Amino acid sequence: MPHRIGIIGAGGIAQLHAQTAAKVGLEVAAVCDIDEDRAKQLAGQYNGAIATNSHAALLEMSDVSAVAIATPTSTHKPLAIAALQAGKDVLLEKPMAINGGECDEIIDAAQRADRLLQMGFVCRVAPASRAVKRFIDAGRLGRIYHAKATLYRRRGIPGLGRWFTTKRESGGGVLMDLGVHLLDLVLYLTGHPKPTRVCAACTSTFGSPIEKYTYDEMWAGPPNPKGVFDVEDAITALIHFDNGMSLELNTTWAADVPNGIYRDGVLLLGDKGGCFFDLWSNEVILTAQQDGYLVDTKPSLPPGDAWAAAWQRQYEVFAENLDQRKAPEASATDGRAVQRLLDALYRSAESGCEVQLG
Repeated sequence: MPHRIGIIGAGGIAQLHAQTAAKVGLEVAAVCDIDEDRAKQLAGQYNGAIATNSHAALLEMSDVSAVAIATPTSTHKPLAIAALQAGKDVLLEKPMAINGGECDEIIDAAQRADRLLQMGFVCRVAPASRAVKRFIDAGRLGRIYHAKATLYRRRGIPGLGRWFTTKRESGGGVLMDLGVHLLDLVLYLTGHPKPTRVCAACTSTFGSPIEKYTYDEMWAGPPNPKGVFDVEDAITALIHFDNGMSLELNTTWAADVPNGIYRDGVLLLGDKGGCFFDLWSNEVILTAQQDGYLVDTKPSLPPGDAWAAAWQRQYEVFAENLDQRKAPEASATDGRAVQRLLDALYRSAESGCEVQLG
Protein backbone atom coordinates (compact mmCIF):
# COMPACT_ATOMS: atom_id res chain seq x y z
CA MET A 1 0.00 0.00 0.00
CA PRO A 2 1.34 3.46 -0.86
CA HIS A 3 1.93 5.92 1.93
CA ARG A 4 -0.88 8.45 2.27
CA ILE A 5 0.41 12.00 2.55
CA GLY A 6 -1.17 15.27 3.55
CA ILE A 7 -0.14 18.59 2.00
CA ILE A 8 -0.24 21.56 4.36
CA GLY A 9 -0.49 24.66 2.20
CA ALA A 10 -2.04 25.02 -1.23
CA GLY A 11 0.06 27.73 -2.89
CA GLY A 12 2.40 27.32 -5.83
CA ILE A 13 5.10 25.35 -4.02
CA ALA A 14 2.50 23.14 -2.30
CA GLN A 15 1.08 22.28 -5.71
CA LEU A 16 4.54 21.14 -6.77
CA HIS A 17 4.80 19.01 -3.62
CA ALA A 18 1.47 17.34 -4.38
CA GLN A 19 2.28 16.74 -8.05
CA THR A 20 5.64 15.21 -7.30
CA ALA A 21 4.40 13.09 -4.40
CA ALA A 22 1.76 11.57 -6.65
CA LYS A 23 4.31 11.06 -9.44
CA VAL A 24 6.52 8.87 -7.25
CA GLY A 25 3.61 6.78 -5.98
CA LEU A 26 2.61 8.47 -2.75
CA GLU A 27 -1.12 9.00 -2.34
CA VAL A 28 -2.22 12.59 -1.80
CA ALA A 29 -4.93 12.01 0.79
CA ALA A 30 -5.62 15.50 2.12
CA VAL A 31 -4.84 19.17 1.54
CA CYS A 32 -5.03 21.88 4.18
CA ASP A 33 -4.98 25.63 3.64
CA ILE A 34 -6.43 28.55 5.58
CA ASP A 35 -8.14 29.41 2.27
CA GLU A 36 -10.47 26.42 2.05
CA ASP A 37 -11.44 27.17 -1.56
CA ARG A 38 -7.79 26.95 -2.53
CA ALA A 39 -7.46 23.69 -0.58
CA LYS A 40 -10.49 22.29 -2.42
CA GLN A 41 -9.05 23.31 -5.77
CA LEU A 42 -5.81 21.43 -5.13
CA ALA A 43 -7.44 18.42 -3.45
CA GLY A 44 -9.83 18.11 -6.39
CA GLN A 45 -6.91 17.13 -8.61
CA TYR A 46 -6.38 13.94 -6.59
CA ASN A 47 -9.08 11.30 -6.44
CA GLY A 48 -10.55 11.06 -2.96
CA ALA A 49 -8.35 13.73 -1.39
CA ILE A 50 -10.00 15.65 1.44
CA ALA A 51 -9.81 19.46 1.67
CA THR A 52 -9.82 21.31 4.98
CA ASN A 53 -8.87 24.69 6.43
CA SER A 54 -7.82 23.08 9.73
CA HIS A 55 -4.37 21.55 10.09
CA ALA A 56 -5.58 19.91 13.31
CA ALA A 57 -8.27 18.09 11.34
CA LEU A 58 -5.71 16.85 8.84
CA LEU A 59 -3.34 15.69 11.58
CA GLU A 60 -6.16 13.71 13.22
CA MET A 61 -6.52 11.54 10.09
CA SER A 62 -5.14 8.18 11.22
CA ASP A 63 -4.58 6.95 7.67
CA VAL A 64 -2.29 9.89 6.82
CA SER A 65 1.23 8.84 7.79
CA ALA A 66 3.24 11.83 6.54
CA VAL A 67 2.83 15.49 5.70
CA ALA A 68 4.61 18.03 3.55
CA ILE A 69 4.65 21.51 5.05
CA ALA A 70 4.71 24.22 2.38
CA THR A 71 3.53 27.35 4.18
CA PRO A 72 5.03 30.71 5.22
CA THR A 73 8.19 30.38 7.29
CA SER A 74 6.62 31.75 10.46
CA THR A 75 4.27 28.74 10.54
CA HIS A 76 6.97 26.08 10.14
CA LYS A 77 7.67 25.64 13.84
CA PRO A 78 4.08 25.28 15.09
CA LEU A 79 3.00 23.11 12.17
CA ALA A 80 6.06 20.85 12.24
CA ILE A 81 5.80 20.33 15.99
CA ALA A 82 2.06 19.63 15.78
CA ALA A 83 2.62 17.12 12.96
CA LEU A 84 5.42 15.33 14.79
CA GLN A 85 3.42 15.16 18.01
CA ALA A 86 0.54 13.68 15.98
CA GLY A 87 2.87 10.87 14.89
CA LYS A 88 3.41 12.07 11.32
CA ASP A 89 6.67 11.99 9.39
CA VAL A 90 7.45 15.39 7.91
CA LEU A 91 8.94 16.89 4.77
CA LEU A 92 9.56 20.52 5.77
CA GLU A 93 10.14 23.28 3.25
CA LYS A 94 13.17 25.50 3.63
CA PRO A 95 14.15 27.53 5.57
CA MET A 96 13.59 25.36 8.61
CA ALA A 97 12.23 28.20 10.76
CA ILE A 98 12.51 31.90 11.57
CA ASN A 99 15.60 31.46 13.77
CA GLY A 100 17.85 28.90 15.40
CA GLY A 101 15.84 28.71 18.61
CA GLU A 102 12.77 27.59 16.67
CA CYS A 103 14.86 24.97 14.87
CA ASP A 104 15.94 23.58 18.24
CA GLU A 105 12.30 23.22 19.29
CA ILE A 106 11.47 21.33 16.09
CA ILE A 107 14.45 19.00 16.52
CA ASP A 108 13.44 18.29 20.11
CA ALA A 109 9.89 17.46 18.98
CA ALA A 110 11.20 15.10 16.26
CA GLN A 111 13.42 13.28 18.73
CA ARG A 112 10.65 12.95 21.32
CA ALA A 113 8.17 11.68 18.72
CA ASP A 114 10.73 9.39 17.04
CA ARG A 115 9.51 10.54 13.63
CA LEU A 116 11.37 11.33 10.42
CA LEU A 117 11.95 14.96 9.49
CA GLN A 118 13.40 15.62 6.05
CA MET A 119 14.35 19.13 4.96
CA GLY A 120 13.27 20.41 1.55
CA PHE A 121 16.80 21.09 0.30
CA VAL A 122 15.90 20.19 -3.25
CA CYS A 123 19.03 21.72 -4.83
CA ARG A 124 21.12 18.90 -3.35
CA VAL A 125 19.50 16.39 -5.66
CA ALA A 126 19.63 18.36 -8.92
CA PRO A 127 21.46 16.26 -11.54
CA ALA A 128 24.45 18.63 -11.61
CA SER A 129 24.73 18.68 -7.81
CA ARG A 130 24.66 14.90 -7.63
CA ALA A 131 27.37 14.61 -10.26
CA VAL A 132 29.60 17.14 -8.51
CA LYS A 133 29.15 15.33 -5.19
CA ARG A 134 30.41 12.13 -6.80
CA PHE A 135 33.47 13.93 -8.20
CA ILE A 136 34.25 15.48 -4.82
CA ASP A 137 33.84 12.17 -2.98
CA ALA A 138 36.17 10.54 -5.51
CA GLY A 139 38.86 13.13 -4.72
CA ARG A 140 38.78 14.85 -8.11
CA LEU A 141 38.91 18.34 -6.57
CA GLY A 142 41.15 17.55 -3.61
CA ARG A 143 40.99 20.00 -0.71
CA ILE A 144 38.38 22.63 -1.50
CA TYR A 145 39.66 26.00 -0.34
CA HIS A 146 37.15 28.41 -1.84
CA ALA A 147 33.57 28.40 -3.07
CA LYS A 148 31.49 31.04 -4.80
CA ALA A 149 27.71 30.75 -5.06
CA THR A 150 25.81 33.25 -7.19
CA LEU A 151 22.16 33.65 -8.11
CA TYR A 152 21.00 36.95 -9.58
CA ARG A 153 17.39 37.67 -10.40
CA ARG A 154 16.92 40.78 -12.52
CA ARG A 155 13.48 41.75 -11.21
CA GLY A 156 12.00 38.75 -9.43
CA ILE A 157 10.85 39.75 -5.94
CA PRO A 158 8.27 37.04 -5.12
CA GLY A 159 4.79 38.02 -3.98
CA LEU A 160 5.76 41.64 -3.42
CA GLY A 161 3.67 43.03 -0.56
CA ARG A 162 2.66 39.57 0.62
CA TRP A 163 4.19 37.12 3.12
CA PHE A 164 7.50 36.69 1.25
CA THR A 165 8.33 40.37 1.79
CA THR A 166 6.92 40.69 5.32
CA LYS A 167 9.69 39.95 7.83
CA ARG A 168 7.46 38.75 10.66
CA GLU A 169 6.11 36.04 8.34
CA SER A 170 9.19 35.20 6.26
CA GLY A 171 12.05 35.92 8.65
CA GLY A 172 13.89 37.79 5.90
CA GLY A 173 14.15 38.32 2.18
CA VAL A 174 16.32 36.86 -0.54
CA LEU A 175 18.75 35.28 1.94
CA MET A 176 15.92 33.22 3.47
CA ASP A 177 14.44 32.42 0.06
CA LEU A 178 17.38 31.76 -2.30
CA GLY A 179 20.48 32.10 -0.14
CA VAL A 180 19.37 29.24 2.08
CA HIS A 181 19.54 26.85 -0.91
CA LEU A 182 23.04 27.97 -1.88
CA LEU A 183 24.34 27.80 1.69
CA ASP A 184 23.01 24.29 2.23
CA LEU A 185 24.31 23.09 -1.13
CA VAL A 186 27.86 24.32 -0.53
CA LEU A 187 27.89 22.91 3.01
CA TYR A 188 26.62 19.56 1.73
CA LEU A 189 29.10 19.33 -1.14
CA THR A 190 32.10 20.29 0.98
CA GLY A 191 31.46 17.97 3.93
CA HIS A 192 29.76 20.38 6.35
CA PRO A 193 32.75 22.41 7.58
CA LYS A 194 32.10 24.57 10.64
CA PRO A 195 31.74 28.32 10.02
CA THR A 196 33.98 30.50 12.17
CA ARG A 197 33.21 34.07 11.06
CA VAL A 198 30.92 35.86 8.63
CA CYS A 199 30.59 39.30 7.09
CA ALA A 200 27.46 40.34 5.20
CA ALA A 201 25.88 43.35 3.54
CA CYS A 202 22.13 43.37 2.86
CA THR A 203 20.37 46.00 0.77
CA SER A 204 16.71 46.79 0.20
CA THR A 205 16.42 48.86 -2.95
CA PHE A 206 13.65 47.94 -5.37
CA GLY A 207 10.50 46.90 -3.52
CA SER A 208 9.34 50.20 -2.11
CA PRO A 209 7.12 51.90 -3.07
CA ILE A 210 5.46 48.71 -4.26
CA GLU A 211 3.32 50.41 -6.89
CA LYS A 212 6.44 51.70 -8.70
CA TYR A 213 8.22 48.35 -8.89
CA THR A 214 8.76 47.12 -12.46
CA TYR A 215 9.20 43.36 -12.76
CA ASP A 216 9.77 40.69 -15.36
CA GLU A 217 8.65 37.75 -13.19
CA MET A 218 6.40 37.47 -10.15
CA TRP A 219 6.34 34.18 -8.25
CA ALA A 220 3.56 34.05 -5.62
CA GLY A 221 2.07 37.25 -7.00
CA PRO A 222 0.48 39.50 -8.02
CA PRO A 223 1.90 42.46 -6.06
CA ASN A 224 -0.15 43.85 -3.20
CA PRO A 225 0.26 47.66 -3.33
CA LYS A 226 -1.07 47.98 0.23
CA GLY A 227 1.27 45.33 1.60
CA VAL A 228 4.66 45.33 3.31
CA PHE A 229 8.22 45.27 2.01
CA ASP A 230 10.59 45.28 4.99
CA VAL A 231 13.18 42.68 3.95
CA GLU A 232 16.38 42.64 1.88
CA ASP A 233 16.34 42.17 -1.90
CA ALA A 234 20.11 41.54 -2.19
CA ILE A 235 22.94 40.13 -0.10
CA THR A 236 26.69 39.82 -0.47
CA ALA A 237 28.53 37.76 2.12
CA LEU A 238 31.88 36.19 2.92
CA ILE A 239 32.04 33.17 5.22
CA HIS A 240 35.15 31.54 6.69
CA PHE A 241 35.31 27.93 7.92
CA ASP A 242 37.42 25.97 10.37
CA ASN A 243 39.12 23.97 7.60
CA GLY A 244 40.42 27.09 5.86
CA MET A 245 37.71 27.20 3.20
CA SER A 246 35.95 30.46 2.36
CA LEU A 247 32.60 31.02 0.67
CA GLU A 248 31.47 34.10 -1.23
CA LEU A 249 27.70 34.38 -1.54
CA ASN A 250 25.94 36.78 -3.90
CA THR A 251 22.23 36.65 -4.54
CA THR A 252 19.49 39.10 -5.48
CA TRP A 253 15.77 39.18 -5.91
CA ALA A 254 16.12 42.35 -7.95
CA ALA A 255 19.04 44.12 -9.61
CA ASP A 256 19.53 46.21 -12.72
CA VAL A 257 21.80 43.75 -14.51
CA PRO A 258 21.39 42.50 -18.08
CA ASN A 259 20.14 38.93 -18.19
CA GLY A 260 23.00 36.49 -18.64
CA ILE A 261 25.85 38.93 -18.00
CA TYR A 262 26.78 36.83 -14.94
CA ARG A 263 26.46 33.07 -14.93
CA ASP A 264 24.46 31.86 -11.98
CA GLY A 265 25.88 28.82 -10.30
CA VAL A 266 28.43 27.37 -7.91
CA LEU A 267 32.20 27.57 -8.35
CA LEU A 268 34.38 25.24 -6.26
CA LEU A 269 38.17 25.59 -6.20
CA GLY A 270 40.33 22.73 -4.92
CA ASP A 271 44.04 21.99 -4.85
CA LYS A 272 43.60 19.18 -7.42
CA GLY A 273 40.88 20.68 -9.59
CA GLY A 274 37.98 23.04 -9.83
CA CYS A 275 34.43 22.94 -11.12
CA PHE A 276 31.56 25.19 -12.05
CA PHE A 277 27.93 24.23 -12.46
CA ASP A 278 24.59 25.91 -12.99
CA LEU A 279 22.00 23.99 -10.99
CA TRP A 280 19.42 23.94 -13.74
CA SER A 281 21.52 23.72 -16.92
CA ASN A 282 22.56 20.04 -16.79
CA GLU A 283 26.15 21.14 -17.34
CA VAL A 284 29.22 20.70 -15.15
CA ILE A 285 32.66 22.01 -16.11
CA LEU A 286 35.65 20.34 -14.47
CA THR A 287 39.16 21.81 -14.73
CA ALA A 288 42.32 19.99 -13.67
CA GLN A 289 45.95 19.47 -14.57
CA GLN A 290 46.53 16.34 -16.63
CA ASP A 291 49.81 15.20 -18.20
CA GLY A 292 51.24 18.70 -17.92
CA TYR A 293 48.19 20.41 -19.41
CA LEU A 294 45.20 22.25 -17.99
CA VAL A 295 42.16 20.37 -19.21
CA ASP A 296 38.49 21.36 -19.14
CA THR A 297 35.97 18.52 -19.30
CA LYS A 298 32.18 18.50 -19.44
CA PRO A 299 30.81 15.25 -18.07
CA SER A 300 27.64 13.95 -19.67
CA LEU A 301 24.55 14.46 -17.52
CA PRO A 302 21.05 13.08 -18.09
CA PRO A 303 19.03 15.26 -20.48
CA GLY A 304 15.72 16.79 -19.52
CA ASP A 305 14.27 19.26 -17.07
CA ALA A 306 16.73 19.48 -14.17
CA TRP A 307 14.21 21.24 -11.92
CA ALA A 308 11.64 18.47 -12.38
CA ALA A 309 14.34 15.82 -11.95
CA ALA A 310 15.46 17.36 -8.66
CA TRP A 311 11.93 17.46 -7.28
CA GLN A 312 11.28 13.89 -8.34
CA ARG A 313 14.49 12.70 -6.69
CA GLN A 314 13.63 14.59 -3.49
CA TYR A 315 10.34 12.71 -3.26
CA GLU A 316 11.85 9.38 -4.26
CA VAL A 317 14.23 9.78 -1.33
CA PHE A 318 11.37 10.76 0.98
CA ALA A 319 9.38 7.68 -0.09
CA GLU A 320 12.46 5.46 0.46
CA ASN A 321 12.96 6.95 3.92
CA LEU A 322 9.31 6.29 4.79
CA ASP A 323 9.53 2.69 3.58
CA GLN A 324 12.87 1.86 5.16
CA ARG A 325 12.64 4.15 8.22
CA LYS A 326 15.96 5.69 7.23
CA ALA A 327 17.23 8.88 8.81
CA PRO A 328 17.05 11.57 6.10
CA GLU A 329 20.32 12.78 4.62
CA ALA A 330 18.80 16.27 4.37
CA SER A 331 18.30 16.24 8.12
CA ALA A 332 16.90 18.59 10.71
CA THR A 333 20.45 18.98 12.00
CA ASP A 334 21.45 20.28 8.57
CA GLY A 335 18.50 22.67 8.63
CA ARG A 336 19.68 23.95 11.99
CA ALA A 337 23.26 24.39 10.72
CA VAL A 338 22.05 26.52 7.81
CA GLN A 339 19.85 28.55 10.15
CA ARG A 340 22.87 29.26 12.35
CA LEU A 341 24.55 30.81 9.33
CA LEU A 342 21.43 32.76 8.36
CA ASP A 343 21.15 34.21 11.87
CA ALA A 344 24.84 35.19 11.90
CA LEU A 345 24.68 36.79 8.44
CA TYR A 346 21.71 38.93 9.47
CA ARG A 347 23.51 39.98 12.66
CA SER A 348 26.53 40.99 10.61
CA ALA A 349 24.44 42.96 8.13
CA GLU A 350 22.54 44.75 10.89
CA SER A 351 25.68 45.65 12.86
CA GLY A 352 27.95 46.40 9.90
CA CYS A 353 30.61 44.23 11.56
CA GLU A 354 32.08 40.80 11.12
CA VAL A 355 30.47 38.22 13.41
CA GLN A 356 32.49 35.48 15.08
CA LEU A 357 30.96 32.05 15.55
CA GLY A 358 31.98 29.83 18.43
